[in-house]
Amino acid sequence: MLYLMMCYFNEGRWNEMPEVQRDKILKDYHQLIQETIQGGQHREGAMLYPVTTATTIRAQNGRTVIMDGPFAETKEHLGGYHLMECENLDEAISIASRIPTIPFGGTIEIRPVLQLE
Repeated sequence: MLYLMMCYFNEGRWNEMPEVQRDKILKDYHQLIQETIQGGQHREGAMLYPVTTATTIRAQNGRTVIMDGPFAETKEHLGGYHLMECENLDEAISIASRIPTIPFGGTIEIRPVLQLE
């Protein structure tokens, strides 16, 4: 089963962190990814550009409206994702719980992927 792990974090908090702490988190991320590649779970993943680069598309009065930026009422934004192949949700939770931003206020949302033919 494929699971999408969406990683949310407060970008302001990330930018305020000392560089040495950010470097440690990124190093730990790299190690986790290497372990999941070797374990056969890792399928894909990426870090996203800052939320200020986002474009949002919505329908308004029957027309498509394109706006700069996100419009979610939250301080946390999607910062990246991991697509993992796991035997079950327990294995997905085990991997996601090792994502190194969690101790610093990060949130990970796990969802099974419904593969369409």
